Amino acid sequence: MTDSHCCAELTRRVEHECDLHPDPFECPDNLVYYSARLREYGLIIHDGGSAMISIGYCPWCGSELPASARDLWFDELARRGIDPDSDDMPEEFTDGRWLAAIDTEPPATETGGRVRSD
Repeated sequence: MTDSHCCAELTRRVEHECDLHPDPFECPDNLVYYSARLREYGLIIHDGGSAMISIGYCPWCGSELPASARDLWFDELARRGIDPDSDDMPEEFTDGRWLAAIDTEPPATETGGRVRSD
């Protein structure tokens, strides 16, 4: 799944692939991590782990980045009765496909999900 980012520089940084370090958190040249699953951007903290500092604005062009979908991810798993720690996580929840499906559903309204015609 290809995500569009706000500018060419952020795209270049997020899509950086290193021949020596397959894990982006191990590569000192990787600065920004993007999680399509959670729609989150973060600056990588190179401390030997997988820590990052979430960011709300692009460091290069200053554009506001999309809001994190972390809470929505957990809410959707709960709605479907899926344990977030399960080894049998449906594949759609490991990337951004689950979010794309939610974004295309019609918005719920006070009329029980039906769009009012008046």
